[in-house]
Amino acid sequence: MADELRAAQHEIDMFIRLIPLISLVDNSTNSRRAKQAEEGVLSVVTDNSSSHIRSVLKPSPARALEFSEIKVQGATELCIVEEKTSVGKVNMQEQKIFNIEELTELCTRIEETCVGFAKFNFFQIVDATDNFSERRILGLGGFGTVYKGQLPNGLMIAIKRLDEHATVFDFDSELQLAKLQHANLTRLLGWCIHGKERILVYEFMQNGSLDHYISERTKGQVLDWSKRFKIITGLTEGLVYLHKGSMSCLVHRDLKPHNILLDYNMSPKIADFGSARTLSSDVAEERTSRVVGTSGYKAPEYASQGVYSLKTDVFSFGILVLVIISGRKNTILNKQGDTVGDLVRDAWHMWKDQRLHELVDPLLGDRYEVAEITRCAQVALLCAQEDPADRPAMTDVAAMLNSENISLPMEPKQPTALIHGCADRDTASTYMSQSGRTIDITITSSAPMSTRVRIILDPEV
Repeated sequence: MADELRAAQHEIDMFIRLIPLISLVDNSTNSRRAKQAEEGVLSVVTDNSSSHIRSVLKPSPARALEFSEIKVQGATELCIVEEKTSVGKVNMQEQKIFNIEELTELCTRIEETCVGFAKFNFFQIVDATDNFSERRILGLGGFGTVYKGQLPNGLMIAIKRLDEHATVFDFDSELQLAKLQHANLTRLLGWCIHGKERILVYEFMQNGSLDHYISERTKGQVLDWSKRFKIITGLTEGLVYLHKGSMSCLVHRDLKPHNILLDYNMSPKIADFGSARTLSSDVAEERTSRVVGTSGYKAPEYASQGVYSLKTDVFSFGILVLVIISGRKNTILNKQGDTVGDLVRDAWHMWKDQRLHELVDPLLGDRYEVAEITRCAQVALLCAQEDPADRPAMTDVAAMLNSENISLPMEPKQPTALIHGCADRDTASTYMSQSGRTIDITITSSAPMSTRVRIILDPEV
């Protein structure tokens, strides 16, 4: 066991610097751990029954990083975490705790400037949701629970009740929606702050999320090709507005079927802006150590490095289009150095071999326009390129989809080959994904093992 730990320590020490981990300072560390950190001691306690490692590491004299629990999937390995400032710093604004007075003032200011955005009474919300009944739950978002509600005048609404893990930044990001007006974005109707309750009120979408039609095959039959093509073009227009037409360069960062809602006419509405960020320009790139989103839809540079730009949304849009065409999910093959997913790889080969009919959802039968499927698939592959520089802007995507006379500017590049038999080769790859308070890391290298590490952050942080 000791030899395996030392081998893993050596391998991880070589490659871990490539990973933008979240670095948090725990001011409540007890005196024993503080003393060890001051002395630069790495404390490791293993529990064979539960495969847990507890560790404290001091990367520099001025600052200690603590990950109080490291749960290892598979074999237990040692993970040394070192802070590297060039990889990106923690945005402390994203960790900021709620200040009720500040939030109330912010909502009031927006209410004064945005028509149709109003304050709701808390007890009105309670009545509308039957006291937040479980029967009223529509879904669970990244920062709260969404309920279906009905106002006394009969108006149906969707109510997001933010949970305790949501930060000021999450709430503020959602509030950006109040300033946006577009047919393909959900409307934010109002707000409510009562004690510790933070609530946002949205228009209700009768047909739920696109995810229901993709994941539940019985519902998928409702989506004929004309409806799917309508959803694709609607999403295109919504993203063009976010990126160019909203007087700000807004990147959503969490586009996926669950966040695409469908109205009574099956028109798409982009929802859930808790992860959205405003960029300084349409070519700007920013970095975060708080990577959010869903595996299979996150752009490679964002998933692995925390780098995001408008091209981050372009990648997610490309995956969405392939999912809409095929009815399939996009799975990232972590252990084989995959960055784009199996759906992208399969679609590229089908496109290259002129076999795109094999990509089409079997539920569609032969009831689709071959030319539209071909164009949509090729545009999607251009959007899902590994290098963000190879992806088109959403304005170009709109032009390519809306005009059959416009020839596509380039052919999509073949995705990088997967790694096979990596234990026998002098190669290495690192993949990291984060969900909630958990960070999963997979490191594949020349060592005779593949290291998978899960870091669970302290809940009180």
